[in-house]
Amino acid sequence: MTDSLNPLHDPTARGFASDNYAGIHPEVLAALVRANGGHQVAYGADVYTERLQERCREHFGERAQTFPVFNGTGANVVALQAVTDRWEAVVCTSTAHIHVDECAAPERMGGLKLLALDTPDGKLTPDQIDAVVLRHDDEHAAQAKVVSITQSTELGTCYTVEEIRALADRAHRDGLVLHVDGSRLANAAAHLGVGFREMVHDTGVDILSLGGTKSGAMVGEAVVVLNPDAVRGTKFLRKQSMQLASKMRFVSVQLEALLTDDLAIRNAAHANAMATRLADGVCDLPGLTLTRPVQANAVFPVLPHEVSRRLMQRFPFYFWDEVTGEVRWMCAFDTTEADVDAFVAAVREELG
Repeated sequence: MTDSLNPLHDPTARGFASDNYAGIHPEVLAALVRANGGHQVAYGADVYTERLQERCREHFGERAQTFPVFNGTGANVVALQAVTDRWEAVVCTSTAHIHVDECAAPERMGGLKLLALDTPDGKLTPDQIDAVVLRHDDEHAAQAKVVSITQSTELGTCYTVEEIRALADRAHRDGLVLHVDGSRLANAAAHLGVGFREMVHDTGVDILSLGGTKSGAMVGEAVVVLNPDAVRGTKFLRKQSMQLASKMRFVSVQLEALLTDDLAIRNAAHANAMATRLADGVCDLPGLTLTRPVQANAVFPVLPHEVSRRLMQRFPFYFWDEVTGEVRWMCAFDTTEADVDAFVAAVREELG
């Protein structure tokens, strides 16, 4: 195949591989331009980072401390190190991003033991925590210290507010900490119809990896500490983990823009709606089965391998499980109804 026919090299091609494929939201881009004027003190002592701190306290509680970083893996590694000692472990699902998609960064860079548990829907339950704390104070076993959940999950499902609160209560009962990988936190908030404060602060979450890129930022996430009593050395760990930006204002101003007037949630609500439109458009097609509920901005269908491969030449997306033929289709803040309808028509044509 020549480059001219490859959608990955075609700037006009609109695919469904990842919400990371989208560009920068115009309001975020405008904020970057505003922050580019004049000099500001480096390493976070700037007015934009201070405004981000204020915005995060509004959304995540008065005690919230925010540490902007470069990316989601960095946020997770810094956050998890800040709440663990060397002999302690992190409980997560077997599909968790920290377990399967971060190139062992938590283990290699953070020295963290991950206790990965199988779940049918990508969500941990309090009963599963019971099973991993049985060897408490056993010197031969890594000690569970953190429960890490992803919201929305890697399977496109969302924890309810009640489910997060139940996990927090169960974790705290044994002195564990609840961490949320919130790379798509806004998609979950949009699906549940709640604000960040209700979903994260009010439920008892201790520390959060706050996503920005998938919501429309150019680059940048943050570690948000909701419970300062549960962490130690976060600012030193951020530097040691190579996640301290000298010109931090350009990370902070993007996150501030996304947290202003619910821009992140509005962007996510649109992406979710496009995923629902896509699922509705293909759900009745013979030869295609939707394997998971569509709650956020992901659609998981199974269809014949050869059909998927032909479609991939026109609309980029990935196999989720090449053995079963399951694929993942993602929608973004800039996915349009026309994008979805064109893709649905192509799927119908291929299966016709």
